[in-house]
Amino acid sequence: MTDPLVAGVELGGTKVICVLASGPDDVRDRVTIPTIAPDETLGAVEQVLRRWSGYDALGIASFGPVSLDCSAPNYGFITAATKPGWSNTDVGMRLGRVAGVPFGFDSDVNGAALGEGRWGAARDVADHAYVTVGTGVGVGLVLGGDPVAGLTHPELGHIRPTRAPGDAWPGSCTFHGACVEGLVSGTAIRARTGVAAQDLPIDDPAWDGVAHTLAQLCHMLVLTGIPRRIVLGGGVMVGTQHLFPAIRAKLVDSLGGYVSAIGLLPIDDYVVPAALGGMAGPLGAVELGVRALR
Repeated sequence: MTDPLVAGVELGGTKVICVLASGPDDVRDRVTIPTIAPDETLGAVEQVLRRWSGYDALGIASFGPVSLDCSAPNYGFITAATKPGWSNTDVGMRLGRVAGVPFGFDSDVNGAALGEGRWGAARDVADHAYVTVGTGVGVGLVLGGDPVAGLTHPELGHIRPTRAPGDAWPGSCTFHGACVEGLVSGTAIRARTGVAAQDLPIDDPAWDGVAHTLAQLCHMLVLTGIPRRIVLGGGVMVGTQHLFPAIRAKLVDSLGGYVSAIGLLPIDDYVVPAALGGMAGPLGAVELGVRALR
């Protein structure tokens, strides 16, 4: 039996990536669209969906917060985005009507978590966390192969970490200041250093603070009892392999004796980089479409 062909849409805060694919080895088309005003952006996505043919399902992984309650009148909406103009925007139902096929909808980070679980760095475990560090910080939790959601999807990028000694920088998050996102996102790194993350030298002292804060986030994730692996991806993590040893070491130090008590060793196999890179989100959208067919 062949895998179904899916139109996958990853709607990010900076760009939209649309793929026509059945998996990482069968990507038949890939289209990138800048994320600008909602009508312009979604209109361009609709043109792509109309141009493509023969797909069995649509998967949409969107930046958020998003409404995931299928019984809610705003299901499939972006609800309260920090990106101007995008709050209360219908994404799921609008694109679903154009595609005319079964569609799956979830947050962008839950989508990426499913992509890494199906084809990437967490494909051999049923329970994992995916952390994306890019324009913002998001966390997807997968338990028993399914994303975890309740009242809403996880918003763990906004937890308040224990600060590094002597660090009093107020942070950049418009909601919480010095939450994880306000300290380590690409937006925060640029605000703090004046330099984009991809251009910041690896010996810049700001990276030590980034590693400290991400280790604090991982500490919290470990203590939820869910992830058998933590996968770190997103634009800030791409090309910054030097961060991983520091994050692991700081996590071990922060957890103390709990490392051996709950079986995290070897730590190099527990906190790992994303295997799919920039395709985690688009392929996660494909997986959402596959699940919609079930």
